[in-house]
Amino acid sequence: MLTLHVASRFKRSYKKMPAHIKESFGAKIDSFKEFPFDSKVGTHKLRGNLTDYYAFCLRDGYRVLFEFEDGNNVLLVNIGSHDDYSKWAE
Repeated sequence: MLTLHVASRFKRSYKKMPAHIKESFGAKIDSFKEFPFDSKVGTHKLRGNLTDYYAFCLRDGYRVLFEFEDGNNVLLVNIGSHDDYSKWAE
């Protein structure tokens, strides 16, 4: 099982998310911790300026940006819409 660490940027973005996105995150995070590459989670490697990161899908086009630190440690970096990827790359 993965151990999650949360970046301050993720915490700030999460607070701004609509309630239904927070619910989607809550429903999916346990599955992610247990089986991060299960097809139901939708984990995928990013490209371009975000090549060091991965993301998994929530509902309505929202994503969780994360990176594998070492072993079973994962850092949740940010959460937002797919359109936010361009902001995250800066």
